[in-house]
Amino acid sequence: MGMKMNKSIKIADRIIAPSAPVFIVAEISANHNQDYNRAVEIMYAAKEAGADAVKLQTYTADTITIDCDSEYFQIDQGTIWDGTTLYRLYQEAYTPWEWQPKLMEEARKLGLVCFSSPFDLTAVDFMESMAMPAVKVASYEINDIPLIRAIARLHKPVILATGIAYPEDIQRALQVCREEGNEDVILLKCVSSYPTPYSEINLRNIPTLAAEYDCLTGLSDHTMGGTVAVGAVALGARMVEKHLTLRRSDGGPDGAFSMEPEEFAAMVREIRIVEQALGNSEYTLTATQKLEHEGSRSLFVVADMAAGEVLTPENIRSIRPGNGLHTMYYEEVLGKRALKALPKGTPLSWDDIG
Repeated sequence: MGMKMNKSIKIADRIIAPSAPVFIVAEISANHNQDYNRAVEIMYAAKEAGADAVKLQTYTADTITIDCDSEYFQIDQGTIWDGTTLYRLYQEAYTPWEWQPKLMEEARKLGLVCFSSPFDLTAVDFMESMAMPAVKVASYEINDIPLIRAIARLHKPVILATGIAYPEDIQRALQVCREEGNEDVILLKCVSSYPTPYSEINLRNIPTLAAEYDCLTGLSDHTMGGTVAVGAVALGARMVEKHLTLRRSDGGPDGAFSMEPEEFAAMVREIRIVEQALGNSEYTLTATQKLEHEGSRSLFVVADMAAGEVLTPENIRSIRPGNGLHTMYYEEVLGKRALKALPKGTPLSWDDIG
């Protein structure tokens, strides 16, 4: 139904494709707790844990909402942030813009890809000034058409989180990218619930998204632990994004549903194992299996036979190994005669019977 997407997308020096390693992203988000050195420390932890990339968020409280206490701006939807306003939450959670070029430089030194989610047009311009190699559209921004249009115009890979998207929202966002001549889009399965209950994640949507919109797909995951991410890879996710903090007990707006470094490292190891284990969808035998096939069953002489003796269930059996006639000929050979003396343990052959 969707547009013909490139099945290989390049972000900085990494290829994202069905045959390439899964692109694993550590989301720093608000886990720096307004401390620049902590943000850098999280990057080091991400590198050590095996992440390919780190992700920032580029907004201020004023670029994402307004300072207003009316009912529309109160958070009371049963979230971990209830009891404050949007503006106050974002004041606490935002990543200072003056840090971001320095954080990109730190990431470059570590060999990590660094990109961000912009939340307004000034943030798009700012990210472009830093030459960020990809742009993420956060779930709640998938219906901000002017923002998506500006992002698509950069002609860099666009990563779309589908957390709150109806099918028509996804279709519209893809249509805007296509109108701007940008077909490098990755769709991330995502549930905007923090943390997400396992029963709500619906990983089977990943192949559905890939087929429906002809896109590379991935997972932006807010469940606890790494199991869901590993399962997503088995279902075709080519990109996995998880929040990373140093210790959940350090708090912060996103701390409660973030991974700690050793959990992140375990998830990366398991993803890499699953990648190896997935192999390809063709049914073929490995060299080992071909060798093992010779150990299978076949027809053997199981009692010494004289020339002219009749083949019966007493002297011919299907046993291991596989050097004799195929077992499918068992009924056919019974009643035939040995053309020569056949000692016990002889693999049966057509040349020996008549």
